[in-house]
Amino acid sequence: MGPVLAVGGCREARTWSLQGGRRPMGPGRAGPMRSSVAAPDCCGGLGNLDFRKADLCVMTWLLGYVDPSEPHFVAAVLTIAFNPLFWNVVARWEHKTRKLSGAFGSPHLACCTLGGAILLLNVLRSHCFTQAMRSQPRMQSLDNPLAYRTGLALLGVGGVFVLSSFLALGFTGTFLGDYFGILKETRVTTFPFSILDNPMYWGSTANYLGWAIMHASPAGLLLTTVVALTYTVAILYEEPFTAEIYRQKASQAHKRS
Repeated sequence: MGPVLAVGGCREARTWSLQGGRRPMGPGRAGPMRSSVAAPDCCGGLGNLDFRKADLCVMTWLLGYVDPSEPHFVAAVLTIAFNPLFWNVVARWEHKTRKLSGAFGSPHLACCTLGGAILLLNVLRSHCFTQAMRSQPRMQSLDNPLAYRTGLALLGVGGVFVLSSFLALGFTGTFLGDYFGILKETRVTTFPFSILDNPMYWGSTANYLGWAIMHASPAGLLLTTVVALTYTVAILYEEPFTAEIYRQKASQAHKRS
């Protein structure tokens, strides 16, 4: 199915306060396939490594193992990209129209329904991610106990960040409650927001990275990069809008006082 705890997919803009201020950012093996495919000798070997080209080299190296046109891989990319698009479009529509709150008779019930849909989409994303790894070759250099334990550790750390973020924010705080008018009165500064910006997003990314390493999967590593890039774009897109929600709320509170 995939990393069970990799359910980060909910925007973390619930950490603003009405007083304003900067938000803290916010063993199973994967299948029978093994690869005899040799990756390209990127950058001419370590002796001739040009660090200015290191990122490109890594991508070229990974693509030596991965077929980006394979249907399971394509499905994984699409689900990774679709999820934040879905919750941002729906949440902004709700903020503008209050149609979901009206249909469900309560903003809390509407928010919980959207949260349930996001969770189901994240289960689908994890399933597609795992199927994509199983359909692609394994990397022999990662197929060893040390790499497996490293991946397991990353999965554990990511799970801690995801679960502690959820406990700190609550269900509606995690699943876009501010777009439904369910705002936090004070800024959340407890762990993990005290040590990391956007801990649910990056915890989820760590989950997928650990899952990919545990399965010695170059496809998983490449898909984890897509996850990280998607979350980065989501953060850049969401933060100004969320800041405006709380700015308006603070302005209204100031006028009433």
